[in-house]
Formats: sequence, C-alpha cells, structure tokens
Amino acid sequence: MAISQPDQFIALLGGGQLGKMLLAEARRMDLSVHSMDPDHMAPCRLGSHRFVQGDFTDYHQVMDFSQGATAVVIEIESVNVKALEDLEAQGIPTFPSAKALRLIQNKIKQKTFYRDQGIPTSDFQVHANHASLQSALAEDQLTMPFVWKLAEGGYDGFGVAMINKASDIDNLPDSPCITEAAVEIDKEIAVVIVRDRHGNTEAFPPVEMAFHPTANQVEFVVCPASLSDQANQQAVQLAKQCAEAFDSPGLLAVELFLTKGGDWLVNEVAPRPHNSGHLTIEACPSSQFEQLLRVAFNLPMGSCALQSAAAMANLVGAANHQGDVMYQGLDQALVVPGSSIHIYGKSQTRPFRKMGHVTATGKDPKQAMQRAAAVRDAISVEAKPSDLLT
Repeated sequence: MAISQPDQFIALLGGGQLGKMLLAEARRMDLSVHSMDPDHMAPCRLGSHRFVQGDFTDYHQVMDFSQGATAVVIEIESVNVKALEDLEAQGIPTFPSAKALRLIQNKIKQKTFYRDQGIPTSDFQVHANHASLQSALAEDQLTMPFVWKLAEGGYDGFGVAMINKASDIDNLPDSPCITEAAVEIDKEIAVVIVRDRHGNTEAFPPVEMAFHPTANQVEFVVCPASLSDQANQQAVQLAKQCAEAFDSPGLLAVELFLTKGGDWLVNEVAPRPHNSGHLTIEACPSSQFEQLLRVAFNLPMGSCALQSAAAMANLVGAANHQGDVMYQGLDQALVVPGSSIHIYGKSQTRPFRKMGHVTATGKDPKQAMQRAAAVRDAISVEAKPSDLLT
C-alpha cells in the first residue's frame, strides 16, 4: 500500500496526552494526523498537521472535521457515536467501530455484553437512579462492601467508589449506575490487544497494575507481570476472547482481575491507547501507538514482543496544587539510568491530574520498578506559587 502525504490523514477525536503520544509516532513515520479538541491549549495542538478547536461530542462538528479522512481514531470514549456510525456508512473506517464504542461507553451495556457473551465478570446489579440504589440497599439486595460505578462519563477514577457503609452512597450522583460485588483480588492485570482490519490479533505481554490507595488511579505498571506461564496464557486468552466478541479493529485494553481463588474476571475495557500500554514505547518493537497507526492506515501489524523488563509510573499533580504548572526536580530525575520522562504538555495542574509519566527499563521487573520510582519521587508537579490552594 502506498501512502500519500498529506492526501491521506487520520482524523483524531481528542487532543490529550494519548493523542500527543500517537502524534510522536506519526511524525516519526511521516504520517498525517489531524486532531480536534475543545481545549485550545490541548497537548495535540502543537504536533498535529492540523488542529481544530471543536467539540467531539457534537455530531455536525465531528462529521465536518472527519470528511476526507483515511480513518477516524479516538483517544477518549465520550465522542459522538452517531457521527461514527454515519462516517462508517460513508466508507470511512473508525477505530474502534461505532458498534463497539456504543457498548463500551455505557457500563450497563458493557457488563450485560460480558454476561451475554459468556465472558467472566463480577456479579452486578443495575440501578436506574439514586432512589433505586437506596431502595436496593434498604431491602438488603446489596451486600457491603460493593463497588459503585457511574453508567456513563467515568474516567481516571471519577465515577467509581467503594461502598463500605450505607452513608457512603449519600452524595453519589442521581444517575444510572451499576453495583458490583466486591471480589478478593490477588492481582490486577491488563492486556492490550491489537486487531487489524482482517480480524487478526496480537497481544502485548500482560502487565501488572498497582493503584493509588485514594485516587483510584494506576500508580505503577510493571511488565512482565508476576504470573505463572499458565496464568499468563490465561490472561492473554481471555483478553483475546473479549476482542473477538467486540469484533472491532484497533486497540482494546482489557483490565482483568485475578482473584485469590485463581479465577479470572474482566473488569472493563478501553478501545483506545491505554495507560497500561505506555511502557510499550520503550519496551516493545512497536508501541501501542504505532500499532494503532498501522491498523488505521491498513499496514501490517508490528511486533508486540517484550524487549526488556519495564515499569511505568504516573506523574500526577501534587496535593493542594492547582493552576499554572511547573515541574520541580527534573535535574535529579534525569540522571536515573534506563529511564524516559514523558511530559504531557498540559498547562494547568490540579491534585492527582495525570501530567506525565516515566518509563524505566531494567534487567528485571524489580530494577525497572526501582528506577521508575526514583524518577517519580524526584519530580514534583506543582502550581506556580501564586496559584497554590489554601
């Protein structure tokens, strides 16, 4: 296949850090990407061949922006799905497919899909509103602790809460939601699947995730995961089963629970580049971002093999810091061997906002994690003194 620059281009919906890392790979391969985001200061504004300030939830704006594109890709789920459906009808492929995204956008539909497809997931109940949730709790239909999830709009820890006592639901939104039975989790694992336009799939090696105790965000990602060969194969097999069920080309990040009883459960999926796959930039021949570009341009998939043990740590906004961002400690961080620092280009910080990440490689997962932790601990993401919260 021949690619003509700039006649062929990808229309990217969303202009955040995932898009910025996609653009870095596109620039390296001299592929054209146009991006749209409502924020005029979005990280993608600098690296795109064309940047449009616009609303990716608006049908007409998405349709206008995407005309003439070779393909449409997303970096956030909350885009206008009807526009994707109509673009597909015009012959413009979308990654993910509109059908898959419509299922994934809504956690009620997503969990029901797992159940209908025979994909193992935790037991759940559906609640139409806050009154329905209160009623279920009052009638002892729910056993605490349980997990509450907003049906739509949850992202980066928002829209998820652990409910340990009845009063924990008092301030939850009056919106459709699900509750999931709490499970005894031994490990939280993620597998990023690449699926081309012909249904062929490749899997990046499973990674192990450690979460921040209060922010409900991934704090560390380590690869290879501390799994037996059998468990490793089971994780990949289950992730591929999910990808086959959704039948959508592009990327599918599958978050899994390995219970203390040895069972595998699907937690949720993301049909886009994922935080758990950032370390593939340094650790694999073809990163998750390169793979998405390959699929979007209908090029052969690259290798997902692990070249080195790696660990990723998120760089998040410090507590009590909100406003214009500055980064302290880069001079100490940059001397850590085997490490790469990624700053996302966001102009404003706030507590626990993802502002960057660090990936470190090493001779084994322990060394990689030690290096990533050293860099993370050296860097403080702060607001300029005039913007400090009091």
